[in-house]
Amino acid sequence: MTADTQTILIRHRGQENYQDSFAAMRAFTDARTAETPDELWIVEHPPVFTLGLGADQSHVLAPHDIPVIQTDRGGEVTFHGPGQVVIYLLIDLKRRHTKGRLFAREFVHQIEQAVIDTLEAYNIAGERIAGAPGIYLKEGQWQGAKIAALGLKVRANGCTYHGVSLNVAMDLQPFSWINPCGYAGLATVDMQTLQVQVPLAQVQTALATRLQYLLTAA
Repeated sequence: MTADTQTILIRHRGQENYQDSFAAMRAFTDARTAETPDELWIVEHPPVFTLGLGADQSHVLAPHDIPVIQTDRGGEVTFHGPGQVVIYLLIDLKRRHTKGRLFAREFVHQIEQAVIDTLEAYNIAGERIAGAPGIYLKEGQWQGAKIAALGLKVRANGCTYHGVSLNVAMDLQPFSWINPCGYAGLATVDMQTLQVQVPLAQVQTALATRLQYLLTAA
């Protein structure tokens, strides 16, 4: 890889409607070439439920007045809203490996590790659960509650979009209006509930920087 293609750019897109981010991700991926640098997009969305390709609509129990958007990522239904870090990963996996490609499973593992590392910096212990992408609390009163969600689209050419969300200081009630990621009764938590009061921008930068490091080092 050249220096430019090794670089991962971080872009702060601010508050943005989900539909605008979704369209922009697809347009970027459609237009990119072998020389296009990879990018991480940091965004914050107004309230929205999103459905993965294989999602069961019945997992949306009561959307109230929140829009429900069909996407082309993997996974089930999730919620995005203010106070949540959302980072979209526009990565060419075939460039991100010494042997010419980074397998999707390894890519997911690195994303999850970036979340675990970021939470650890705030003295929050997160862990993976086999067969359930995302990060869950490892201990304490909220053990087993989900704090981060993950959903990706990997095209046949190895280029990815969609990404990861981490709950910082949210209105968590909308999570009770769905079966998060298809699991009835799954508890969802944020950093604020765990008595970690931290600016959203600080966590956005921390997670993006950790993702950038882990993926560049791959």
